[in-house]
Amino acid sequence: MRVFSIPMRTRFRGITRREGVLIHGPAGWGEFSPFAEYGPRESSRWLAAAREAAQEGWPAPVRDRIPVNVTVPAVGADQAYAMAKVSGCRTAKVKVAERGQADADDLARVEAVRDALGSAGRVRVDVNGAWSVDHAVRMIRALDRFDLEYVEQPCASLAELAEVRRKVDVPVAADESIRRAEDPLKVRAAEAADIAVLKVQPLGGVRAALEIAEACGLPVVVSSAVETSVGLAAGLALAAALPALPYACGLATLSLLEGDVVGDPLVAVDGEIVVRRPPVDEAMAGRYELAGSVWAQRMAAAEAYL
Repeated sequence: MRVFSIPMRTRFRGITRREGVLIHGPAGWGEFSPFAEYGPRESSRWLAAAREAAQEGWPAPVRDRIPVNVTVPAVGADQAYAMAKVSGCRTAKVKVAERGQADADDLARVEAVRDALGSAGRVRVDVNGAWSVDHAVRMIRALDRFDLEYVEQPCASLAELAEVRRKVDVPVAADESIRRAEDPLKVRAAEAADIAVLKVQPLGGVRAALEIAEACGLPVVVSSAVETSVGLAAGLALAAALPALPYACGLATLSLLEGDVVGDPLVAVDGEIVVRRPPVDEAMAGRYELAGSVWAQRMAAAEAYL
């Protein structure tokens, strides 16, 4: 068990450091890194995913390269332009609805990313459930002047997502409504989304996520939970095992961290990541090792729900 704490390059989801635990088993390394606000019950899924990685491994891949998007945090327009331009990706996911920012900031950021990618690039936005229905409809219509590929989790509830979906022409993707739900399959029954965003750790592992993908019957985008390369390898394994992969995946998030725990990081080259599983580098892990943390207690509390 190795506890890590890695600084973020830019404040993201309200955090400035990414922390978690690396565990090792006969199949390799796994990552357990639920966010601080997640309780033991929800964190148990993350522990199940880490144990799958360490003890069982993953299903065989059907592809060896995964197209990915660059993730643009809620930064200023100039920085957003630069991040999209240098990424090498032809798809960008832009964070919007940051607390304390105005709609005008979101419009400027998305416009800058569209300019950086050009007309052939694809731009999607992620709201993290922050808008009301009326606000979502208004903003989606305004943002669609930049030709949105889809909007991710514009509102918090399934009922709100379904209402927004009926009122706009832009496809709606569900993220939190799947990964934080007691029943992830309700999103299909509610006709609340066109696309399912799946993350391995919150769903309990690669196999569990594959089962949810099959049951949902929706096109899938695999995304990360802002992990190290150990956690990202699980996301790549899911994306590589899906029968179809119509969209670029949100797995190029290592650029949000100041460092990593492997010597061969899972970074995108020309908008793709090669499917592989780099081992933990002891020197790299030691550089970011966190002593005297509460992570052993968090793991023990989560284990009670497995």
